[in-house]
Amino acid sequence: MTRVFATVLRRDLRLAARRRSDALLPVAFFVVAVSLFPLGIGPEPQTLRQIAPGIVWVCALLAAMLSLGAMYSGDLVDGSLDQMLLSGPTPGQASLAVAAAKSLAHWLVTGLPLTILAPLLGVLFGVAPAPIVALTASLLLGTPILSLLGGLGAALTLGVRSGGVLLLLLVLPLCIPTLIFGAGAVVAIDSGLSARGHFSLLGALLILTMLLAPLATAAALRIATE
Repeated sequence: MTRVFATVLRRDLRLAARRRSDALLPVAFFVVAVSLFPLGIGPEPQTLRQIAPGIVWVCALLAAMLSLGAMYSGDLVDGSLDQMLLSGPTPGQASLAVAAAKSLAHWLVTGLPLTILAPLLGVLFGVAPAPIVALTASLLLGTPILSLLGGLGAALTLGVRSGGVLLLLLVLPLCIPTLIFGAGAVVAIDSGLSARGHFSLLGALLILTMLLAPLATAAALRIATE
């Protein structure tokens, strides 16, 4: 399983490096979408500080959704997904390794850059240093959840007609708790309150998703390729 995981992870990262325009599209969307809100809402500093956490989190969620459709579809079309699922000791172990590697690669290409850019966009909204740190920490905990749930949605809609719309309908409701607790942690810090509860819930969601999402994704991949 370790060999399959490492091989799939390296392959996806190399493909992302070769297809830079596709890899940078979610990041560009995230930056442009967040930057447009101050222009549309107005330059009032207090208003911008209040809405900044929700805006950044919503844009991060939508940006993460952009690249989910291609997570497995290209490999299914060229037949490489079947080869990956047959490369392990058993199909179940191979599919689990593939699901985990694909989700990690998606987070490294999409979620991690969004987390790194979040402090700069927080400064754009006039957010104080302490809430910016909380925003970065919440994204660091929350974006892996988005990648794991997105991988599950991509596997469930693999090969389905109009799968992109169905993918959004499946994944977005599952991501709402992460969105609420992630933005709520920043609001709590900005209000002078403790955000320990929000971060604890985010950590619990991350652990639960890491344990269950790859298993469900592996089962969905096996069903889709049979």
